[in-house]
Amino acid sequence: MLPALNKIKFLVPQDFTMGQFVTIIRNRMALGSTQAFYFLVDGNHSLVNMSSTMAEVYTTYKDEDGFLYITYASQEMFG
Repeated sequence: MLPALNKIKFLVPQDFTMGQFVTIIRNRMALGSTQAFYFLVDGNHSLVNMSSTMAEVYTTYKDEDGFLYITYASQEMFG
């Protein structure tokens, strides 16, 4: 189970990649190297390409209210 974030709203530079944002969130959650971590958008139906910029993801998946909603999920990895 993933720990809850104490901060749920983020203002992220538009030229950040999703990979950079994942790194920030992983560090805030102190996740171990064996724990996979995913971002889901579009009502939790789409995985995001980690090389996409935040601007690209926002343009494609923003909500009608102008916000980009991202859900995070995890899965234990063994090996």
